[in-house]
Amino acid sequence: MEYKRVFIEKKEKFNTEAKMLLGEFRDFLGIKDLNGVRTVNVYDLTGGTEGEYEDIINKILYEKTLDILYVGELPIEEKEMAFRVKYHESQYNKREDSTNQLIGFLTGNENIKVTNSEIIILENISHDDFEKVKNYYINPIEMKEIDLNFYKPEGESVKEGSIEEIKGFINYDELELGTFKYRYGIGMDIEDLKFCQDYFRDKEKRDPTITELKVIDTYWSDHCRHTTFMTEITNISIEEGNYNNIFQGALDEYIKSREYVYGEAERPISLMDLATINMKEIKKKGLLEDKEETDEVNACSIEIDVDIDGKDEKWLLMFKNETHNHPTEMEPFGGAATCLGGAIRDPLSGRAYVYQAMRITGSADPRKEYEDTISGKLPQRKITKTAREGYSSYGNEIGAATGYIREIYHEGYMAKRMELGALVAAAPKDSVYRGQGEPGDIILLLGGKTGRDGLGGAVGSSKEHTEESLHISSAEVQKGNPAVERKIVRLFRNKELTKMIKKSNDFGAGGVSVAIGELADGLFIELDKVP
Repeated sequence: MEYKRVFIEKKEKFNTEAKMLLGEFRDFLGIKDLNGVRTVNVYDLTGGTEGEYEDIINKILYEKTLDILYVGELPIEEKEMAFRVKYHESQYNKREDSTNQLIGFLTGNENIKVTNSEIIILENISHDDFEKVKNYYINPIEMKEIDLNFYKPEGESVKEGSIEEIKGFINYDELELGTFKYRYGIGMDIEDLKFCQDYFRDKEKRDPTITELKVIDTYWSDHCRHTTFMTEITNISIEEGNYNNIFQGALDEYIKSREYVYGEAERPISLMDLATINMKEIKKKGLLEDKEETDEVNACSIEIDVDIDGKDEKWLLMFKNETHNHPTEMEPFGGAATCLGGAIRDPLSGRAYVYQAMRITGSADPRKEYEDTISGKLPQRKITKTAREGYSSYGNEIGAATGYIREIYHEGYMAKRMELGALVAAAPKDSVYRGQGEPGDIILLLGGKTGRDGLGGAVGSSKEHTEESLHISSAEVQKGNPAVERKIVRLFRNKELTKMIKKSNDFGAGGVSVAIGELADGLFIELDKVP
C-alpha cells in the first residue's frame, strides 16, 4: 500500500519536551557531555491521495510558525545518534487517535489512516550513554523500540480466527494447571483454577475457551472482587510494641461491633468486614437514614437538601476514592491519570457531576541516584514526576479541579507506590432513575477507543510481580480518554437522558465482562456464588 511519511519537529525555542529531556539526561543520568536533544514525531499516512495528504499536512500536522517539516526522509547528522519508539498495540496512543479523528473530520475519507511514533535524537553521546538513555526513556510496559525505517500498515496486527479452546483443561493435574497459569498470564491461584475445572467438567461437561477463563480471571481479580480484603482471617495476634494498646483497642472495638451487628450469626472475619463494620453498625442504629438505598453501587451516595435560590431541593451527594498503586508504579503517566479518571467514572456512572478532587501519593526519595534504582522497577524520580504529569493532564482535560494535594515521602514506598485519588460529586435526585435490568433491555456501550485493558487489565493486582513484569504487563495499565469522557460528563447532565438509564457501570480494568456482568445470567451467576 502506498503511503507518505511525515516528520514534524518543533522549532528549538518551542521544543519544551526536548529541553526537559536534555536537563533530565544531563542531571539525573549524569551525561554531562550531551550537547542537545531533538524530539521528532513520525506520521505514516495511508489510504489517501496526494492532494488529501497535502491538505492533512498543512491543516492538521504542520504549523509553520512552530514546526519544522520533513517529508519522506529525516536528516540526522554524523555527530547525532537516534532511536525510534512506538506504543504497544495494547496501549492507547492519544496523539494517534486524535489525529485520525481530525483527518476523518477534514477529509470525510474513512480509508485514510495514520500511525504515530517518535524519534529521539541525541547530539554528542557515547555508545554506552546512548544505551543508558534508551533504557531510561523506554518503559517496556507501554512502548518498544523500532527500526528508524520500520513501517507497518494500520490494523495489520489484527487477525481474525476462532477462539482457542483449552483442550484437556478439565483433566489437568496441578503441575499442568501451574504451567497453564504461567503461559497465559492468569492471576487466579491454583485453587481457583481447580474450582473452574470442577465447574466445566461437572456442569458444562466440556473444556473452556481461553476467553471464558480470562473473563473469570478478570472478574475474580483483586481489582474487581477485592479478593485479598475478603479473605477469611482465622487467627489474629498483635506483637508487643509502642502501638500495641491502640491496635488491641481497635480490634476489641471491632469484635464488639460485630457482636452488635451480627448477633449469633456466623460471619467470617476479613479486612473488608473491618472496613465496613462501622457503617453497618450506625445503619442498624438508625443513624444512616440519609444513605441512598440502591443495588446500583457506583460510589458512596447520601441524600441531602441543597438551597437553590432560597428553595430546598433533594440532591444525591457522592464520594469516591480510588487507588492505582500497581498501574502507577508500572506506567506512571497512565496509571495516575486513570486513578483520577477511573474515580470520576464511578459517580459519573451514577449520573453525578464531579465538583472537587484530591490526590495523595506515597513515594520513596525521588532524589535517589539513577544507579540506585531497584532492578525491575522504574526510578522513583521518573515515577513521581511522570505520575504528577499524568494526574494533572487528565484533570485539566476533563475539567476536574483538585483542591488538595499531599505527597508523602518514605522509604517504605520503595517497594510499592501509593497513588490515591478521591473526589466529591452531586446530582439532583429527580435527575436520577434506578431501575432493574430485564430481558430485552438494550445495553449501550458508550465511549471512545482506548487500550486493551479488559484483556487481563484488572488481573495485575492479583499477580506476583517479578523483574519481568515491566516487559510483559502492558495490557494491565489502563489509559483513559479524557476528551471523550468529558463529552459523557456533559451528556449526563441532561435530565432527559439520565431518566432513561436503568443502570450504568463504567469500563475500567475489568472491561466489558465486569461492566455488564451483573446483567448476565448463566455462567456469571453460578460462579458468583463462590465463597
